[in-house]
Amino acid sequence: MSKEAGGQGSRNEGAAGNVPPVGSVRIEDELKHDVFGCVELVSWSDPGVETEGTAGQPVRMIRRVVRGRLGAGWVAKLLARREERALRLLRESGTTAIAASPAIPSDVLDELRSLPTTRGFSPRPSQVFLRPFADGLPLHLATELPRNFFQLLEDAAKELHAVGVCHNDLHKEQNIVVGTDGRPVLIDFQLATLHPKRPTKGFEGRWFVARCRDDLRHIQKHRRRYTRDGRGPVEEQVPDRERIKRTGIPLVWMKTGKPLYKFVTRKILRTRDGEEMRPSTGPWPSWGPPLPVAPSREP
Repeated sequence: MSKEAGGQGSRNEGAAGNVPPVGSVRIEDELKHDVFGCVELVSWSDPGVETEGTAGQPVRMIRRVVRGRLGAGWVAKLLARREERALRLLRESGTTAIAASPAIPSDVLDELRSLPTTRGFSPRPSQVFLRPFADGLPLHLATELPRNFFQLLEDAAKELHAVGVCHNDLHKEQNIVVGTDGRPVLIDFQLATLHPKRPTKGFEGRWFVARCRDDLRHIQKHRRRYTRDGRGPVEEQVPDRERIKRTGIPLVWMKTGKPLYKFVTRKILRTRDGEEMRPSTGPWPSWGPPLPVAPSREP
């Protein structure tokens, strides 16, 4: 839903340059501002406390401040809470497909929630949502990928599905971060759907299976784009006969729900959820050695 992932590699450096730190807490950058509120990169550091393995190294978080008129604030809060629930379920399951949650003292969290935005707005705690920062580059800005990156990405999606979470927004390259170790990290779960019981029958079962299939279809589209025409390893290419096609519920959504969604967001709310992607002219990433594949958790 949001573009904040694009800020992982292409931030607006001037937005928060003059914001002074508040104690050990500071706003490093404003990643996005629209009718639903703003998204900021915030950090906390304490020279006397060892964090992330290095004394004094700042711990970064993504802070979403929700606000808006004509129901936009309500929609933003609904989406933020949906992301919170999805991340909580994934953390409890021990998944490695999302950014690790740093240990931050409760008083620091309170300070992060009350910190005024770069534009001077002082939010209420109920308007602020925090999530871990994924260190790395979004897929469209990555310069090198392991040869089996898209297999790892597919495994990451299946890891979500194994605990009943469907991402539903993987068509955006900025929602796929290439971590510092080369492994994929999935971010922005505002549109995620939760199916804790992983149903297989009835409408809910068909919906769950369709959402899982659509996540994998989007990953396959990325794989095809990044490996065809000599851009990537031959063994990673997807033959036409193996393409996953949009059918059933996703096809109905494409023809009915998506046009309505675009009308509401673009015509009524006057916001455009930009999709950042690597230009077809490149430059395309180089390919390094494959990384070990973890045991499958596919449902």
